[in-house]
Parts: sequence; C-alpha cells; structure tokens
Amino acid sequence: MAEDRNQLGAFLRARRELVTPEEAGVPVVGLRRVPGLRREEVAMLAGISADYYLRLERGRDRSPSAQVLGSLARVLRLDDDATAYLLGLAGNAPRRPRRRRRETVPPSTAAFLAMLPVPAFIEGRYLDVLAANPLATALSPCLVPGANRLRDVLLDPGEQALFAGWERAAEVLVAHLREAAGTDTDDARFVELVGELALSSPLFRRLWARHDVRARGAAAITFHHPQVGEITLNREKLLVSGTEGIMLVAYHATPGTEADKLALLATTVPDTVRR
Repeated sequence: MAEDRNQLGAFLRARRELVTPEEAGVPVVGLRRVPGLRREEVAMLAGISADYYLRLERGRDRSPSAQVLGSLARVLRLDDDATAYLLGLAGNAPRRPRRRRRETVPPSTAAFLAMLPVPAFIEGRYLDVLAANPLATALSPCLVPGANRLRDVLLDPGEQALFAGWERAAEVLVAHLREAAGTDTDDARFVELVGELALSSPLFRRLWARHDVRARGAAAITFHHPQVGEITLNREKLLVSGTEGIMLVAYHATPGTEADKLALLATTVPDTVRR
C-alpha cells in the first residue's frame, strides 16, 4: 500500500482534513478549496514553521520531537488513543515486535470460555474469531472460529441486520483494526485483510482513509435478534495474559428485562450443545 511508505504523513493529512476551521478557531475568509485545515494553518496553530510541517506530511522528516507531536495532537484534536498511535508512527513509542506465529488460544482460556454462562468469544489482534461458546453463536451465527468481525459487519447482510446502526459498528471496528496494527503494517494477516476489504467494500475504503484510531474496550451494544427481539448488552473486552493482542469478549446483561432476554437466548441453544 502506498500509504505504508509514509504512514506519519498520511495520518497527519487525513486528520487535518477532519478538523474544521471553526473547531480550530480559524477565521474563514473567502472560498476554501480543501476540506478541514490547510497545512499552514496546522503549522501556525502548532507553533512550527509551515515548511517543517510540509516536510512532515511529505515524509521528508519522520522524527519530530515529542513536543512537536504533542502540539500537533492538540491542533488535530486527537484523543489519547490517536495520540499514542501518532507517537508510535514517529518512533516515540515502542514498536510491537512483528507477529510471526499463528494466533492460538491458551488451553486454560479455552476451558474458561466454555464455562461462561454468557455469550463470549476469543478475538485475535486483527478481529479474527479464534473461538466462541454456543451462546455467542446463538447471538450471532457469524461468531464462529475462522470468521472475522470486521469482514462480517462490512459484507454480511445478516450480520448487518443484527446491529442497530451497522455502519457505526463498522466505523468503530475499522478504528480498532488500525490501533491494533500500529506500525506493524507489513504483518501478513494485516496486509491480507486490508487488501481484501479495500477491494470489496467502498465503506471500508472511506473509513480507512480517515485514519481513525480507537482502542478495543467496553461498550453497550444493541442487537436486533430474530428470536429475542431488541436487546442491549454490555460488551467487555479483556486482554488474555501471555498473548499479543488476543482478547476475551463477553456480553452480559444489566439485571432486569435484558437479563430475561439473555436467558431466552440460552433456550435457543440445543441441549446437546450446552452439555
């Protein structure tokens, strides 16, 4: 991918195009031909020269100081996740070692997954489903080993129908993927997945160009389930110790109506599977 040769510049360019002059406090005079902020406006607000900022975007200087990066993060309105990502691109944060081994679920984690009384699955670094319990598959038929969460939300109509606002779900997953990859964009699995989705999904291409970054974490997710109707569950994502980015994902209900619906979902799992 062309952007891999200048990830820092591509990130800065994408993010400045998302900040409006009004948000940055820049007076708007006349017709503007570019979305977001101009290069010279970012430079002025960050307290650096326009020529230096241009060198950063064009990849001629890839080692700005932490102070400069902090100023740029402030001007570009980056949150903590995106700021950490920016620091990593510029070599101001430790780079993860390149993945060389196939992702595997530790046996103790697999046993724990099978014991959980709530929908749960194991998610790899690039959002691959590595394992799932029967309740998870009852929640979504796509939650099976070998599936990929981002691919299914982008390309599977059945999975899209399950979400209340599937495009928003896709947006969040794309940001998770970019954060998980960090600067390790020559990883074979990452290259394969991004290439596949770039060819098959216009929405992915648009979202990927935004360079949004978001760490995987807890959230409330609303599903439109064919058996139990609308159900909002709390999603937890917990890092599996001793692994590089493998997470246990579990959905649990707030006591009350949603817990009753989750219990109803459990009745759809055949007894032979539950044993």
